[in-house]
Amino acid sequence: MAGPWTFALCGLLAATLVRATLSPAAVLSLSPEVIEGKLTQKLKDHDAVDILWRLPLLSTMREKPAGGNPILGSLVTFLMKYIIWLKVTSANILQLQIQPSADGQELVVKVPLDMAAGFNMPLVKSIVEMHMETEAQAIIRVETSERGGTLVLRNCSNSPGSLRLSLLRRFSFLVNSLADKVMSFLLPTLPTLVKSQLCPVIEAAFEDMREDLLHLVRAVPVSLSSDHLQFDLLSPAIKHDVIQLHLQAKLSDSQGKVTKWFNESAVSLTMPTLEGEPFSLTIRQDVVNAAVAALVPPEELMVLLDYVLPELALRLKSSIKVINEKAADQLGPTQIVKIVTQETPELLLDQGRAKVAQLIVLEVFATSEVRRPFFTLGIEASSEAQFYTKGDQLVLNLNEISANRIHLMNSGIGLFDPELLKDITAEMLTSALLPNENGKLSSGIPVSMVKALGFEAASCSLTNDALVVTPASS
Repeated sequence: MAGPWTFALCGLLAATLVRATLSPAAVLSLSPEVIEGKLTQKLKDHDAVDILWRLPLLSTMREKPAGGNPILGSLVTFLMKYIIWLKVTSANILQLQIQPSADGQELVVKVPLDMAAGFNMPLVKSIVEMHMETEAQAIIRVETSERGGTLVLRNCSNSPGSLRLSLLRRFSFLVNSLADKVMSFLLPTLPTLVKSQLCPVIEAAFEDMREDLLHLVRAVPVSLSSDHLQFDLLSPAIKHDVIQLHLQAKLSDSQGKVTKWFNESAVSLTMPTLEGEPFSLTIRQDVVNAAVAALVPPEELMVLLDYVLPELALRLKSSIKVINEKAADQLGPTQIVKIVTQETPELLLDQGRAKVAQLIVLEVFATSEVRRPFFTLGIEASSEAQFYTKGDQLVLNLNEISANRIHLMNSGIGLFDPELLKDITAEMLTSALLPNENGKLSSGIPVSMVKALGFEAASCSLTNDALVVTPASS
């Protein structure tokens, strides 16, 4: 995915402390509903229902009659001779359930199965049908190795106490008795079939789902000017009923060489709760800062004030006239204002609000021919920053620039109090610099993760240390 900038905003505070705390650059949190939906779709892709339709009930009962009981096994063998066929006649997988384990460190996946089976015997003219309910159960856990942590599915089997069989229709006493016997022989057979026939499909579906989740992480790479940013999985975690994918980030140049890693930081990351949201992507503040820096590098602007902003040119001349009337008269129609951003903007978060601070040097030249400026000002500027969304795109916009502090660096028209030019300076920055910076920031970022998870739009919010992306409210 490419764009002028993206919610995959990244950066790194230099680890100058003796011990830097390992903190993920971002965290993708997924609710049970997302896992259920993804796993349900993967079971469909693997034709899990067709597997249920093809369960070899009859052959399995013949191979292991009555769970290995020799006396009952003989009776099963006797009855099997008179069963013409025994097949699943309908099958459904009901809504999956994903719940936290008792210790909150694992997730219990329950796959409810609803089936009907029928059998026929020479003594019975009609097909005898049975209703069968059972449940497959497995555990999602985090396992670690030398290569790192990963999500795995383990202990797939039939859920204890979930098996129920009943006749769909009653017949004569003799037929009902035979049907009851067949159902009693099916009781040990179905759990065996769930484990041998369905569990491999559930495990394969989970592996596909896990790869999809990793693809969501890998699908975040974005072009930031000439740099490219990509997230990788640092480690997964399970917190109560939420799966968290802890991400690291790397910045590479146009040749693919990694220029920065963003996995270690002294900055903590406070994780907000999902609060009913299906997912959230939480991006660390210093990561956001680095993206803004990549998008808005230090630069120099030259503005012919009389041609571009004539009203401001008149006001600037009036302001200088208060300081030095003779100098003001020297301002010609080709007067130039030179704006140099000394450093990249720094994003500051506080109580859910964002502000961007910049250091700027502003020089005024009387005409385009002169080389020595009238004066040079050093400005500590700031502007309010707003994150908002357009559909599934995330946008950053900077508002009016304020000149918080202003310093006279040098002057060719004599010493003066730079505060006299504070207002006009702020207006020139807002009129000339702000559109240039917003042009690089506000074209929008396609948040591919939103549609990949089945949502049309995203919304964003700010905490004290992060940017949080969630689905937009309908």
